[in-house]
Amino acid sequence: MYLVKVQPRTQSVSRWDPLAEMAEMHQWFDRAVGDLFGRTPVDVAAAESVWSPLVDIHETKDRFLVKAELPGMKQEEIEVSIMDDTLTLKGERKREREVNENEYHRIERSYGTFQRSIVLPAGVDAGAVKASYKDGVLEIQLPKKEEAKPKAIKVEVV
Repeated sequence: MYLVKVQPRTQSVSRWDPLAEMAEMHQWFDRAVGDLFGRTPVDVAAAESVWSPLVDIHETKDRFLVKAELPGMKQEEIEVSIMDDTLTLKGERKREREVNENEYHRIERSYGTFQRSIVLPAGVDAGAVKASYKDGVLEIQLPKKEEAKPKAIKVEVV
């Protein structure tokens, strides 16, 4: 059963679904309680199933530089690959198991597997890519092919 509710601003008629408003109120209550007591087990499970590292991409005249935040991970837990024109970062950040789940007061960090793909512009020399990892930041240097680098053209006066 639907009730019709008139919205005075637009003077249009729309359907009113009381169950939808109850669901919105439930979400609001969950957020309010979560702010006081930390993330719920459902939030923790969701955070462990989906996360992706943040990246910055910078271009200079002779290369692209990709920096990805991967705090708390070991170098051997990170996989970097290039296929065609796509750079892919894969890995898994595991939760520390020394602490009992019931002893946590708040859990905000995300865990689990991730895969982040970045489409590269044409002209990247895939054979000369270098990657380094320091202080939780993965840095990938993607040199440009010679033909992709900008060239200065001298203008002659006639």
